[in-house]
Amino acid sequence: MADNENTPQRGVMEKTRQKTAKPSMYKVFLLNDDYTTMEFVVEVLESIFGHSKVQATSIMLHVHRNGKGLAGVYTREIAETKIARVHAVARENGYPLKCDMEKE
Repeated sequence: MADNENTPQRGVMEKTRQKTAKPSMYKVFLLNDDYTTMEFVVEVLESIFGHSKVQATSIMLHVHRNGKGLAGVYTREIAETKIARVHAVARENGYPLKCDMEKE
């Protein structure tokens, strides 16, 4: 009688490769309103989204003229975090600035 617990297993072990898909990306947009100052929007674009003063000013003017403007493209979690930060900073400063995100 053979002891199955102590006998080594024989056969071929298969390696399975998992494909890791790239995460979905999301566009974060700033939305225009009639109360948030242009200077504050530029500050938000610099501090939260990491844009230079020139880039931030260009995006702010686009938002002002067109109603919304692209602040950046991120994974879902990062996009949600940036939106939450914008809303918190705007609220702390008494502005109604809002962001939105769309799947890329």
